[in-house]
Amino acid sequence: MSDLEIRPAQQQDIPAIVAMLADDPLGARRESPDDLTPYLSAFERLADDPNQHVVVAVRGERVVGTLQLTVVPGLSRRGATRSIIEGVRIYADERGSGLGTRLIEWAVDESGRQGCQLVQLTSDATRTDAHRFYERLGFEASHLGFKKAL
Repeated sequence: MSDLEIRPAQQQDIPAIVAMLADDPLGARRESPDDLTPYLSAFERLADDPNQHVVVAVRGERVVGTLQLTVVPGLSRRGATRSIIEGVRIYADERGSGLGTRLIEWAVDESGRQGCQLVQLTSDATRTDAHRFYERLGFEASHLGFKKAL
């Protein structure tokens, strides 16, 4: 893994990121890699927000993984700051290589550097392999999440 670099995402990384988001049964239904316009607009908003950290894992010249880390100041837990890990994706031919572990370790370490007292994430209920992965990394399935589409 010494040939792996984790760095902030750049606009030219968006096609690779969107391809990874779309490369699974859930993402195939909700992502549109043929039209990058909404992704580029979203990336501009993220890049302007110091609490948003979209990163890519790069091997050689190829983007092979990504995640988004959001830092959220709060009042609960005695004014604790927490982070939320979202959009973790690894290219199919890189899965099982330890890359996902490296990305999550980066996110946990960065959360500590940002002064967070808690790191949280959600995972779709159907992603049982991902649940085992996160539990192996020390995350607990402690809450039941809810969503409402707008």
